[in-house]
Amino acid sequence: MAGKALELALGDTVALKKGHPCGANRWSVVRLGADIGLQCQGCGRRVLMSRSELARRLRSVAPRSL
Repeated sequence: MAGKALELALGDTVALKKGHPCGANRWSVVRLGADIGLQCQGCGRRVLMSRSELARRLRSVAPRSL
């Protein structure tokens, strides 16, 4: 994703390269801005991550379900 802006929307589901300690690796986008807010779909834990850090850790993005 070098040189390309990370395009996310609230409600998108992202998969990260490394799993969360609870065993899940899928996260929901709950906040957008300079930092991206993510909520673990396994245990509900919320974390804030900078856009650049998320771009490095990102494996895939699934569009939000309607």
